[in-house]
Amino acid sequence: MAEHEPHQGEQDLEKKIVEIRQRFKNELLKDSTDKYDSRDVERIEQEDALVEAYLTWRMYVVDDALKMIDESLLWRKEFGINDVSEGTIPRWMFESGAVFLHGYDREGNKLFWFKVKLHTKDAKTVVDKKKYVAFWLERYAKKEPGMPLTVVFDMTESGLSNIDMDFVKYVINCFKVYYPKFLSKMIIVEMPWIMNAAWKIIKSWLGPEAIAKLKFATKAEVHTYIGAEHLPPHLGGSDPFKYTYPPLPDDDFQTPLCENGPMAGEDDAESKEGEMESRDTLESSFNSEIVAKPKKVNFLEESLRSEDGERDATVRVKGVRKPLTTFKGLLLDVSPSEELSFGSGENEKKCLIILSNVTKNQVAFKVRTTAPEKYRVKPSSSSCEPGASVDIVVSLHGGSQASPQDRFLIMAAEMENTGSQELTQFWKDVQKNKVMEHRLRCHVLDSVKSAAVPHRDSLGETSTNGQQELSTALMRVMACNSRLEQKMNSCLWVQKVLTGLVLVLLALNLLCLYLLGTAQQPS
Repeated sequence: MAEHEPHQGEQDLEKKIVEIRQRFKNELLKDSTDKYDSRDVERIEQEDALVEAYLTWRMYVVDDALKMIDESLLWRKEFGINDVSEGTIPRWMFESGAVFLHGYDREGNKLFWFKVKLHTKDAKTVVDKKKYVAFWLERYAKKEPGMPLTVVFDMTESGLSNIDMDFVKYVINCFKVYYPKFLSKMIIVEMPWIMNAAWKIIKSWLGPEAIAKLKFATKAEVHTYIGAEHLPPHLGGSDPFKYTYPPLPDDDFQTPLCENGPMAGEDDAESKEGEMESRDTLESSFNSEIVAKPKKVNFLEESLRSEDGERDATVRVKGVRKPLTTFKGLLLDVSPSEELSFGSGENEKKCLIILSNVTKNQVAFKVRTTAPEKYRVKPSSSSCEPGASVDIVVSLHGGSQASPQDRFLIMAAEMENTGSQELTQFWKDVQKNKVMEHRLRCHVLDSVKSAAVPHRDSLGETSTNGQQELSTALMRVMACNSRLEQKMNSCLWVQKVLTGLVLVLLALNLLCLYLLGTAQQPS
């Protein structure tokens, strides 16, 4: 019975996806085939994950999801989102640094920064500014499909002149309507008290599904959501990052990425050669669009394929958990579909990636990571015969711990000449548009947090956690005291002004009385 419920839920979801596509075709497309961009129509008709995102964001109500799809696709055509590029946006907007992607929050979500003090309301540039925001969202959606964003409104040194209600409403609609399931949370940092009224209006625009994602934080409180390593110094952080243009900054892809180090006992020179080769190729591969479009995540009902004795025989590691989901790619099926889970237990320090060749040709593959110093991948580069599968073991190196910010990139391409062609030369010659790419993120199991220190020190850990909670509470109390002190200072200033006015009025009254008394005296 327990196994029947998720299966039944999956069937209901499939029925709703089919219903949405039928009604989309019969109701929304019946008047004109030019109503939407044909590329967006194709995505709705082919990508289950996209339709499911609209359904999930609208609580699985088909009518609401259809309305959202209609609004979203109309907006995409009106703004020409599919054709928005760096060249279609004024250069000065990139140079201003008012909007950019950089860093991660404590949950591993990418940070989308808005420097409010750099924004000024201008009707002449409002359309370009809206396209500029859409440019960054589209750029991220292609690089990290399905990964949510955390929006940070940095209101340090901002004032009423920087508040543009129409622009803020547009940003909110981007996550509320145009990009479903894209918003992790929205953090408002260092909001001046004078803007409380404006933000009450903005809050009413969010709707019930997004109000819980809105977080107000002071300079001290923002550390609850974002670690110091991803906060700028003016917010109490240690991140030395400074926005520059050109080139477009994206710290994921500026981070040195290299061929994974070999397992113990392999030749170090070979590893270094692979590292130098990949430093030049990885940045371009990450910056290119994903060739393989995700279709659907399916649960595997059968056990993993056994070893077939071929040249690329798979490696089974005892104690490694078998992945339960799979990504259906053009060249390879990848299991798991989205994330690798690591923990502190012995059986949680290794993960298995299964690549299955779904073509009629031999397929070469490579695995890359944003943290090569932490992980060992075996094999990190090889090939897979038609119809065969390869098991890749990803293990934490030494005492390293996994982080939600860590990413893995799987690259695959068909090999036409399988005779004497070497993999190194093959990857140098292969065309980028023939390379399938799939990304996996890291998930840190809860056991890592509780196992950060040995068990014998559990009492000390409890004490440390209590101290951290007390410290956080004290910081919040101090922040509240600081705000109260500011308001008290303002009240005292107003009191002084009123006192001065009263004294002036009193002096005027005395003067008037003196003049009246002088005028009444007999001459």
